[in-house]
Amino acid sequence: MTTPGPQKVSACVIVLNEEQKIGRCLKSLSWCDEIIVVDSFSTDHTVEIARQYTDRVIQHEWLGYVGQRNMIRDQATHPWILYLDSDEEVSPDLRRELEREMKHWDGVHIGYEFPRLVYFLGRWIRHGEWYPDVKLRLFHRDYGRTEGIEPHDKVVVRGPVKRLKSPVWHYTYDDLRDQAETLNRFSSITAQQKFVADTPFRITDLLFRPAFRFIKGYLLRRGFLDGMPGFIIACSNAYSAFLKYAKLWELHRRQTQGYREFPDP
Repeated sequence: MTTPGPQKVSACVIVLNEEQKIGRCLKSLSWCDEIIVVDSFSTDHTVEIARQYTDRVIQHEWLGYVGQRNMIRDQATHPWILYLDSDEEVSPDLRRELEREMKHWDGVHIGYEFPRLVYFLGRWIRHGEWYPDVKLRLFHRDYGRTEGIEPHDKVVVRGPVKRLKSPVWHYTYDDLRDQAETLNRFSSITAQQKFVADTPFRITDLLFRPAFRFIKGYLLRRGFLDGMPGFIIACSNAYSAFLKYAKLWELHRRQTQGYREFPDP
């Protein structure tokens, strides 16, 4: 383990076709000792913009969220890894907290987590299932790696984790069409993962899980306090659950007809 005291941080960003957002993301990482961008062969101006902020821009085929995170981790040269998505931004308050922790590292905590605050449909979402959405994104590379089931990756560390107060800002979907396309893509990936893992289809999942997601997000987590965007989020989360299990049912049906997989989303 590194001795207590000032630490160096490698910021790691994986990206594909995010020319509208990547500049904001990388600018918020200017305080880090190193910025690494792994691009999955973008067809827009993402790479050119990224090179304005760092000379460590690598193009690599897509390995999935888990595989791509671990691959970019291996490219870092400093002991601490900070993951940021291309549609996220380190808020000024979070930057101050992170810099303070890295300047005066206590030698105890090997991971740091913090809330994620989403901007969606013209407002910051402070309730429902989208908040506080705590993420572990800063960790010592010798004691952590990315695990999880696609498309939901997560950092797992072996040691104490400290929670910070300030949020990372997340500019999630551009509009409702973008949200619908993402839900469709992610539900296909999740259904395929469940199918490969021999998860059986149960009609109760299709009937009750969507309703529970709506009740949980809109009522129990007070999504109604976010107005119309909160209602839309609760409905879309319920619809996402419905799609996931409906597609799992379809995969099992296709298996009996000689088909195994969805076409690429």
